[in-house]
Amino acid sequence: MSAYGVVLESGAVRFERLLPGPIERVWAYVTEGDKRATWFCGGDVEPHVGGEVALFFKHSRITDEPPPESARKMNDEGKLMTGTVTAWEPPYRFAFNWTGMGDPDSDVEFALSEAGDKVRLVLTHRRLATKDRMAMVSSGWHLHLGLLEDQLTGARPRGFWSVHERLQAEYAERQKDASI
Repeated sequence: MSAYGVVLESGAVRFERLLPGPIERVWAYVTEGDKRATWFCGGDVEPHVGGEVALFFKHSRITDEPPPESARKMNDEGKLMTGTVTAWEPPYRFAFNWTGMGDPDSDVEFALSEAGDKVRLVLTHRRLATKDRMAMVSSGWHLHLGLLEDQLTGARPRGFWSVHERLQAEYAERQKDASI
């Protein structure tokens, strides 16, 4: 299984990870703000379709690496984005419409399934309007899902800012022929 996301269709990328279970534990790391803040972003989720999703990004919580100047404010002070729950099926499926990342909104879905003593996580992000956004989002999910794996395995968190720019350029090259 590759760590790289794959383009599904115009403006859509899909990631798959096999993580240590049980499924309820992975679900908690995806949906509970305090656990999610250790690998992605904090913020509460109202646990029902139509509920509000708060996405508070403060990368100084997930890495001690210095950020690039363009990300310093978000890294140090944080940035709140929002969304609306579009699917809530514990512990198998959580989806939301993501607002505030740019125009237009986009859609994120986490699908979990049991795979023996592991959990298959499939993350799909749709409605990414430009090639630049597709590369940025793809590199971000790649890195954040790696940090989730580190949290679940008890490994030392891997680098984030030290590889972000390189990985974003790599995704731009990998996705250059995708129609968006």
